[in-house]
Amino acid sequence: MQNPRQLKREQFSPFTYILLTIALFFTMILCICVGSVRISFSDTVTSVWNAVWGLPIPENIAKNIILNVRLPRVLCVTLAGAALSICGAAMQGLLRNPLADGSTMGVSSGAALGAIIAVATGFVLPGLSFGGSMVLAMAFAFGSLILILSLSYALDRSLSTGSIILIGVIFTMFISAVISLIVTFASDHTRTLSFWTMGSFSGVNYDQAKILGIALVICGGILIRFSPELNAFAIGEDNARHIGVNVKRVKLIILITVSVLIGVCVSIAGTVSFVGLIMPHIARMLVGPNHKRLLPASLFSGAIFLLLADLTARTLLSPIELPIGVVTSIVGAVAFVIIFYKTRKAR
Repeated sequence: MQNPRQLKREQFSPFTYILLTIALFFTMILCICVGSVRISFSDTVTSVWNAVWGLPIPENIAKNIILNVRLPRVLCVTLAGAALSICGAAMQGLLRNPLADGSTMGVSSGAALGAIIAVATGFVLPGLSFGGSMVLAMAFAFGSLILILSLSYALDRSLSTGSIILIGVIFTMFISAVISLIVTFASDHTRTLSFWTMGSFSGVNYDQAKILGIALVICGGILIRFSPELNAFAIGEDNARHIGVNVKRVKLIILITVSVLIGVCVSIAGTVSFVGLIMPHIARMLVGPNHKRLLPASLFSGAIFLLLADLTARTLLSPIELPIGVVTSIVGAVAFVIIFYKTRKAR
């Protein structure tokens, strides 16, 4: 991490954001066009444009595929990728650890456990088919956060980042064992749960996209609001405290915000690993370590990455669809080794 004074002196071109916006737009169009049924670029743009502005759309198979299947899926993938990436960037800044992301705290595992319990028990909310899994995912995410922070505080009253990461890793391992146990005994839902735990955007709808969008706007806005504080953490918690940052308060707000956003993503798409670990590093290479620029850039890079991963999952072995978590894990495992090697070599 660099000194905040160095962050101000860095040269930055807004042209980078323009390129990221254009790249995201064309990636979304590509993901709508390509699939088991190929749709032309002109038909895709026309259908989406007319739908946005309320114009009449010719009744054909392309309209049904685009508006009822691919568009809601692309929107959910875009929003989830952006959410997971900004969470990872915030956690890496907060914990001052390039290998950290939201799942390091065990929040993702806790949310996954809650959602899996909802699926295995058939818990639903009236009028909202996915409401049961979302509520339990949110509840378990908060419960995981409270438990991890409580254990970390019991071991280290300063809530140091090392203690939080250690407890988070141990908690994740424990939850993984519990999830495996549930999948083993829930024989009626084994196939569904096995596929869901590896991540899937199959069957998502506009209601889920709206919830993801609302959560990203609120939680993402909070994280960007604390960009100066995250920059202050780059020089260490003690120095940040000396320049007026309320370290414990900022930590709690960011951790709670991350847990909410990850809980929503997990409840809709299952466990999608490594997005929050890889993409902040890509964004950092493009715009530098200043969180005022890094967090927005992470939104774009995470969305683009997950869109391409979902496209690969849908088309690589078509008509069989791979779990998206398999694709992100393969890429993420290689990236993890590279990042870890560079981190150790730099010491």
